[in-house]
Amino acid sequence: MQTISLHFKRIQMNPLDHTLCLTQVVDQLSNSNSYQELFHEQRDGELLPSAKELNTIIELCRTILFPGYFGNSSINSRTIKYHIGVNVESLLELLTDQIFAGLCFTRRHNDQDCREVKRQEAAQKAISFITKLPEMRHTLATDVKAAYISDPAAQSVGEVICCYPAIRAISNYRIAHELLLLGAPLIPRMITEMAHSETGIDIHPGAQIGGFFTIDHGTGVVIGATTIIGNNVKLYQGVTLGAKSFPLDENNQPIKGILRHPIIEDDVIIYSNATILGRIRIGKGAVIGGNIWVTEDVESNSRIVQRKV
Repeated sequence: MQTISLHFKRIQMNPLDHTLCLTQVVDQLSNSNSYQELFHEQRDGELLPSAKELNTIIELCRTILFPGYFGNSSINSRTIKYHIGVNVESLLELLTDQIFAGLCFTRRHNDQDCREVKRQEAAQKAISFITKLPEMRHTLATDVKAAYISDPAAQSVGEVICCYPAIRAISNYRIAHELLLLGAPLIPRMITEMAHSETGIDIHPGAQIGGFFTIDHGTGVVIGATTIIGNNVKLYQGVTLGAKSFPLDENNQPIKGILRHPIIEDDVIIYSNATILGRIRIGKGAVIGGNIWVTEDVESNSRIVQRKV
């Protein structure tokens, strides 16, 4: 068999041409018209929120909320108070720094007094968040129970906690939601987007979700910012709880802050790839079949499925 060799002639660039080319690119990228809406100018002593540090915060929260499943696996009933105490202290320090970074990111002026006030505000918000951890653990316990009971494939509660992407996404959401309620800017959205990247489940931190909430499989689920979900609700993969339209202002820009996502009452089941759009109400105990669009209210205990052809 004849071997065919292909020879590529290397293009030689004059060093002066090389330097000129790079200089032109740097000039273009440094032009203010190029980066006008894409540039964040940091102030001295202030940092942007860090995805790496937020990931550490999430892991600390999981270690506190699910002791023995995350973090130090050798923890027992005699040492649990010590380990939780150490983790809470670390959480307070890291969370204060990240909340402070978020507050600095959103403020408009640059004076030292303001910076000190923001540092104190961040510390208070971090402490307030930590006081919510017992309640958060209680709610997450209901989510774990709901996932275990509703899935015949689940062999144990421990398997649900360790393996199920829904628990990872829901725990990130519940952490982010509390931070949002406390007025921490930017970092709640970063926390839920971390779970989105990891699990394919997109829950906006602004959504309101009751207890005993579960998502089966989960990939492709979208829950919008103004969604309200009651207790004992189950979603399957690919479900969208979204907005039907985006009203525009006089400048033809989307109007922010309007209630545009569904209300899902207690005991509702929504099967895979269903799309529910707009500020509509899905009544208590309703069942929404897979692969359908719903844009109008659904009465309690109704069953909405595709028509047979």
